[in-house]
Amino acid sequence: MSDDAIAASGTVHWIGTGLSTGRSGLSLVCESAARVVLWDRTEERAAARLAALGLTGRAEVRALTPSAPAALAAEAGPGDVIVSMLPAAEHAPLLRLAIERGAHFACTSYVSPELAELAGLAERAAEAGSTARTVVLTEAGLDPGIDHLLAHDLVARGRRALGAIPATAAFTSYCGGVPAVPNAFRYRFSWAPYGVLAALGSSARYIEAGAEVTVPHPWEATRTRTLAGEDFEVYPNRDSVPFVDQYGIPDHWELDAFVRGTLRNAGWRTAWKDVFETVAAEDPGAVRALAAELAARHPTTADDRDRVVLSVTLDLRTDDGAHWHGSHLLDVTGTAAESAMARCVSLPVAHGVTRILAGALPAGLNRAAETPAETDHWLSFLAARGLGGTYTQTHVPAAGATSPTTPSGATA
Repeated sequence: MSDDAIAASGTVHWIGTGLSTGRSGLSLVCESAARVVLWDRTEERAAARLAALGLTGRAEVRALTPSAPAALAAEAGPGDVIVSMLPAAEHAPLLRLAIERGAHFACTSYVSPELAELAGLAERAAEAGSTARTVVLTEAGLDPGIDHLLAHDLVARGRRALGAIPATAAFTSYCGGVPAVPNAFRYRFSWAPYGVLAALGSSARYIEAGAEVTVPHPWEATRTRTLAGEDFEVYPNRDSVPFVDQYGIPDHWELDAFVRGTLRNAGWRTAWKDVFETVAAEDPGAVRALAAELAARHPTTADDRDRVVLSVTLDLRTDDGAHWHGSHLLDVTGTAAESAMARCVSLPVAHGVTRILAGALPAGLNRAAETPAETDHWLSFLAARGLGGTYTQTHVPAAGATSPTTPSGATA
């Protein structure tokens, strides 16, 4: 066990039973933990979700409602793991509770300023020798999550290939949940429609042609990207620039491009033209109304199948003609038993929970896996469960002799 984190008790509280709570992830937690408690708005809803996932009897069920917020506090104890599968705005209160109870915390969302502040408290408590030494695991789903792992892997491979030689670098990471069979709308809602539209209303910052670029509406920077012979549309999302440091890009690489973004079916920008007009008007009421209308107009049925596509690439070129290119492509299609999105989100966070249970993660803030050894551990775990994707590499040494393209792994 890590010597600065409180020992895990073996009990896991899984909060939320939405679309990202997949059978693969929750089943793994049930196999690994001594006790699992599934929380939803009512015990009946939690039990129904367990039944739908084929996990009846594998976990206890509890109700967590605004009228009874103390229910979780009464049950969570030191060393328990609280997993928040709720919307991002709900994470901070649960993390605060975890710290107060001496429990650990995990979620799949980005680190918000509030989460960072609370995680800092946990880290300082560990440094001061407090018994409440909370492990805080974040960004441990698909995007963010698996994309981080693949990025760390590419950076490590590129550094090994070129050593300390200065190079010009271009990095891209695009991820999307799309219909397995493209529909007229070119989209399948895998999370709340309002959240999808709200994300489109935020500006995007990234690096292009060696300079930082900010676009007020991310769809304005939509490009075509061809993956394994298939065209998609991609656009930058959120703020990519802080991830330069998070991914350990070395100082001797000059960044020509660095973009993290979203992937959609070809034809998406045309199909969503009216949506963009509403989002650009910046009327929250109109956006909420449109979100409700789109949810009704484009429902997801039991016969629909989704698809997750994640492409992460790194291209390095040196002044003396050396060229190294590495690329990961994950392409997963959902089944009747489990959607691709649920599988790709819940399985990584569930593995993160097993790492907390094993005492493998230190107190304070952790994002998926940030050390080479831990990254390899997570990637090996995912590959063994069909989420390894396909890796390709090309290395042209400075002398001009080309090493063959090297595929590694299996298509998920």
